[in-house]
Amino acid sequence: MPAHLDSFTHPLRYLAKWLLVSLLIAALAGTASALFLLSLDAATAYRENHPGIIWLLPLAGFAVGWVYLRWGSTVEAGNNLLIDEIHDPKSVVPLRMAPLVLAGTVISHLFGASVGREGTAVQMGGTLADQLTNALKLQTQDRRILLMAGISAGFASVFGTPLAGAIFGLEVLVIGRLRHDAIFPCVAAAILADQVGLAWGVHHTHYAVAAVPALTAWTIVAVAVAGIVFGLAGRLFAGATHRLSAFLKRHVAYAPLRPLIGGAVIAGAVWAVGTQRYVGLGIPVIVEAFAQPLPAWDALGKLAFTVVSLGTGFKGGEVTPLFYIGATLGNALAPLLHLPFPLLAGVGFVAVFAGAANTPLASTVMALELFGPAIGPYAAMGCVVAYLCSGHAGIYKAQRGAKAPFTRDRREDRAGDR
Repeated sequence: MPAHLDSFTHPLRYLAKWLLVSLLIAALAGTASALFLLSLDAATAYRENHPGIIWLLPLAGFAVGWVYLRWGSTVEAGNNLLIDEIHDPKSVVPLRMAPLVLAGTVISHLFGASVGREGTAVQMGGTLADQLTNALKLQTQDRRILLMAGISAGFASVFGTPLAGAIFGLEVLVIGRLRHDAIFPCVAAAILADQVGLAWGVHHTHYAVAAVPALTAWTIVAVAVAGIVFGLAGRLFAGATHRLSAFLKRHVAYAPLRPLIGGAVIAGAVWAVGTQRYVGLGIPVIVEAFAQPLPAWDALGKLAFTVVSLGTGFKGGEVTPLFYIGATLGNALAPLLHLPFPLLAGVGFVAVFAGAANTPLASTVMALELFGPAIGPYAAMGCVVAYLCSGHAGIYKAQRGAKAPFTRDRREDRAGDR
């Protein structure tokens, strides 16, 4: 084929190929997320109507831990397994990851663990997408893109944020670097998966930031100060979760005993504080953070319950608890910084996630999708500052390129000078 024709038809072939693949990924990931969200709603409703069920949380944790020990040892790494497979492809992710994490997360929510949903959706999206590798006879490079698109589709469909989902799949792999060759598949899969979820009747929570103040020197400085606190909160969350998990693995050899211990601690803590405010997703409290002032200890309570839940081995995600921590922390900081609490709740919602996951771009775009364009400058400032202050020791251990800002650039500059 003449060169000038090939230069025109090659992009068309690329677009046609990945549009078709993205449709398949979206159908799988969007349907799985819809099933997950509907199951989660049912489990949450049952727990709220039967609060005494939390006393069975230790047994539920033991059961899930035993099932993973018996059948899920090769997929227990979850999100980190997907990220590792993108960096160093070895073998197709076992299909059993999807049903195991789905069932494990719903059980965690049913009995009262404090976990999220992003990890489950991402794992299902990536796993189901990877099953297409052999069917479509994809090569290694295409398989990397396939997995990234699956991650984007899972994230987008579970939160109803297609643009943030697309960027998350591109941004989460390597700190400070995006894979441009995967932009179209990630965008297409994320948008289509969100539409598939909506077609199944999934509804996402809406948060209202009533009034966004005009930009002034003080509001920018105040949000930057809050961003430092949000970044430190994300760093504390990630570090505490990893340290607790490592401690228990060293001292409790039999894996199912770890969530049993964690479940007992959580159930006892719920009894001690006299409220289930800090278990489950915590969506009602997040909504409250945008509507009224909340006590300053809500963020600390959710952080503690979530660290114990995830650190002891309960299945689920980290992101929704991070939204809770960020929104309630922003709510508490607002009067100190003389900012409207809905504004700072919205910035905190995404900025703590940005710091803990090292994804400032996806987090900023998520704010635009959830709260509207007016919050954009504040969300960008909060997310970037939180990211810079988080230490880059995030919730995903398989992330690569975690270096101090600008270190590599200075080395390259010195090399160039020589």
